[in-house]
Amino acid sequence: MIVSRNGARRMSDLTQQQINNLAIVIKELTIKYDNLFKCSFPYSMGWHGAPTGGATNDDDAHWTLHAIYYPPLLRSATVRKFMVGFELLCQQQRDLTAEQAADKLRQLCGKKHYSEHI
Repeated sequence: MIVSRNGARRMSDLTQQQINNLAIVIKELTIKYDNLFKCSFPYSMGWHGAPTGGATNDDDAHWTLHAIYYPPLLRSATVRKFMVGFELLCQQQRDLTAEQAADKLRQLCGKKHYSEHI
């Protein structure tokens, strides 16, 4: 998950510098995903933010802009996670905690892609 540190509620709240920094963070995270199992790591990602356009109102202080990643690889490059009905409609089940997954990613280099070492 990528979460706005400054409390931005929607993409349009970001400054150009924050957009540039976000691009760097996304690049580093996706490099870490690839480096984790030394493969082109498939994932789904989506953004959640406060309503825009006609749906906006003054009561949106509880919103925080964030991106959620759904990686299908958990243990290796060859073992995929296939979601079942209740996971698609409710809560995903994982073999490791979010903290364990974050720790694995923190230990990886996000600056250099694994294929550059070959």
